[in-house]
Amino acid sequence: MAHYVVIGAGQAGASLVAKLRSSGFEGAITLIGEEPVPPYQRPPLSKAYLLGDMALERLFLRPESFYSDQNITLKMGTQVSAINREKREVHLGDEVIPYDQLALTTGSSANTLPASIGGALDGVFTVRTLADVDAMASHFEDGKRALIVGGGYIGLEAAAVARKMGVEVTVVEMAERILQRVAAPETSDYFRALHQSHGVNVLEGVGLKSLNGEGHVIGASLTNGTDLDVDFVIVGVGITPNSTLAEQASLTIENGIAVDEQGRTSDPNIWSAGDCASFDLRGARRRLESVQNAIDQAEAVAENMMGAGKSYTPKPWFWSDQYDVKLQIAGLNIGYDNVVARRDPDSPAVSFWYYQGTTLLAVDAMNDPRNYMIGKRLIEAGKSPAPDVIANPDTDMKALLKA
Repeated sequence: MAHYVVIGAGQAGASLVAKLRSSGFEGAITLIGEEPVPPYQRPPLSKAYLLGDMALERLFLRPESFYSDQNITLKMGTQVSAINREKREVHLGDEVIPYDQLALTTGSSANTLPASIGGALDGVFTVRTLADVDAMASHFEDGKRALIVGGGYIGLEAAAVARKMGVEVTVVEMAERILQRVAAPETSDYFRALHQSHGVNVLEGVGLKSLNGEGHVIGASLTNGTDLDVDFVIVGVGITPNSTLAEQASLTIENGIAVDEQGRTSDPNIWSAGDCASFDLRGARRRLESVQNAIDQAEAVAENMMGAGKSYTPKPWFWSDQYDVKLQIAGLNIGYDNVVARRDPDSPAVSFWYYQGTTLLAVDAMNDPRNYMIGKRLIEAGKSPAPDVIANPDTDMKALLKA
């Protein structure tokens, strides 16, 4: 009987093993995760869970009983020490697990600050795992002072939750503007104004020089000469793919674990999906750091492990919740040279449409689910309405789908 082993029990790993079973795989399945809990959702960690609006059990993607019911061996709190490709074995310290096919869904880890500038002080947190959020939860109290390093989506989401709980918040972003790496100036402007309206001190073009304190952080020195008193710090400066195991096994690494269009690594018996996997997209090897990609790519890999031979074509979409604003993003804005705004005269909803020449690439929609869905469908259908048509408030947007 064939044995399929999956290393990494996050969204991608959980999706992969479930898809194997629902697709009729009858062999043995082992899912190995480092954390001591079943696979869980990450997006609510820094929002609903941190706010106390979501119980721990509701975070779980499936009840723990699902895995035993589906005859899936779930190994929690377990670290893989090595992969032996020649013998097709996974080593868990002294325990050895043979495999016929192996999938790496090891995800990514939050980048941290160097210890030399105070990154190792108590009270300095990242937002990636359940343990991270549990560790910081007690600091979210009315009147506390938080410094958030990094003005990306993770940092801004944390800022929104902190303000809801009465924390005084300063966000420092070393780049010229918040969201610079992932969004147009128009989207940055929107979210800067949103956070400032809620009392967040947003500092752009300002870096962190050092965190100060003995044992526990008590202050921060910024590159503009400002010194801040702080009670805790949240670091949101990106993530790094967890590719160490793959690298030690001499698999090809290129911006993560390199896979082909089917999700196969440089070893024909090893596959990869999710945040850790890179694939060719728009002329470069890219990773898509999103829940939807983790699910879709993992399910495609599950089918290909069973011989389907299907190419994976991503349909990127993302979201972010901040205060009472839901941002929904469709497509990838890589290479855009023009952005047009569509505004609803009867509501505060707005969407920004990214173009490369005359080609529609992506849409950022703020509290505008209708235009988000239309934009998503247009992009997936390869349709590109003219920018002036999108900007015209009189345009019948639904009619564009039929054009």
